[in-house]
Amino acid sequence: MTSTEQPFPAGIPTDVPTPARMYDYGLGGKDNYAIDRQAALAGLADFPEILDIARENRLFLYRAVRWLSRDAGIRQFLDMGSGLPAQQNVHQVAQQFRPDARVVYVDNDPIVLAHGRALLADGGQTTVIMADMTDPRHVLAHPDVRRLFDFDQPVAALFLSVGHSITDDAVMHAMLSEVADALVAGSFIALSQIVGVDQATADEHNEVARRVGLPWKNRTAEKVSELLSGLEPVPPGLVDVVNWRPDPNQPPLRPVDKPLRPFLGAAASNKRLYEFGGIMRKP
Repeated sequence: MTSTEQPFPAGIPTDVPTPARMYDYGLGGKDNYAIDRQAALAGLADFPEILDIARENRLFLYRAVRWLSRDAGIRQFLDMGSGLPAQQNVHQVAQQFRPDARVVYVDNDPIVLAHGRALLADGGQTTVIMADMTDPRHVLAHPDVRRLFDFDQPVAALFLSVGHSITDDAVMHAMLSEVADALVAGSFIALSQIVGVDQATADEHNEVARRVGLPWKNRTAEKVSELLSGLEPVPPGLVDVVNWRPDPNQPPLRPVDKPLRPFLGAAASNKRLYEFGGIMRKP
């Protein structure tokens, strides 16, 4: 660890990188460690656009949650695979437009629980639980979820930049289907995941991710769309998230660490991968 790093909380894996901490690094956060930074830089050597993709996904989160709360009137948000607290967290965006909005963050990474409970949970409208998003029945039955949510009212379930961490298509399809089935009509699922421009590119990046120690499965845009069949797309539909209701005036992200700066803007000339997603409504 560097002199600026905090001791690892008990139970935190220190010998492998984690997606949550690598994502935090790309967003200009401080809750990451040398192994995460090394893995991030190793991946960028082969796919330099990944940094822009991560940051564009976080900007998409703001626009998606703003639309859901301000325009669709959603007051209940379930953030599955939420990752570490960063800027413009779901509860901050939602409660800016709906002060009574309730948010549950769900993650199975112990460091997310450790940091999230300290920084996010307010004991009233926002909480963090440690659970596996691929087991929706357990998540939806959790006492804190039942305490905060009224399932007779619409819920927005967020699966933002987490699908590529689920390597089994059947597991991912079951996860999305079970959540959609459990929610009332008028609920929404917001989803994004990294995709390849073709299957060969997706496979190539999957191998790069495995080399740095991450379970990973990029898909194509077509395969991701198939996982959301039966839901109605909110315009402009499922797209490169850069093009999902872009807003040049939304709050900016923090600057990145110096070793990452050469990779900023790489997506303009390297577009083999991109973050694909949007918002779907349950009819």
